[in-house]
Amino acid sequence: MRRRHVPGEPEPPSKGELKRRAQASQELGERLIEAPDPLLEALQLPARLSDAIREARRLTSHSALLRQRLFIGKLLRQLDEEPIRAALQQQERAHGADVRAFRRIEGWRDRLLREGEPALAALFEECPGADHQALARLAAEARRELAA
Repeated sequence: MRRRHVPGEPEPPSKGELKRRAQASQELGERLIEAPDPLLEALQLPARLSDAIREARRLTSHSALLRQRLFIGKLLRQLDEEPIRAALQQQERAHGADVRAFRRIEGWRDRLLREGEPALAALFEECPGADHQALARLAAEARRELAA
């Protein structure tokens, strides 16, 4: 409920602002439900919030899960959300870097299978510290398997 403005105090948040904050907390809770267990353990969340997140992961009923998400949002509004948001963003950046590295490796694999020796020479130029013999052997085996 919105309180009246008292002169000398900051303006109270509007009803819309309160709803936006509640929605942001609920979205953060949904991200926590989907977050990996090691990240949740590293965040050292209060026991009640951790239990609520574990319970939400266990639920299969749509309406029960909706109520649990609302409850998690309510619990989050009682905490400082910024460290939690920062940890989730850092985890997402790390995951994005892993995905980009994996795609780059897949690209090299496809190129090695398609082009053969010229691609292997380009790989050695880009990664001079790579084990030349092992990579050449693996590429040759992969090309033989592809041909068979």
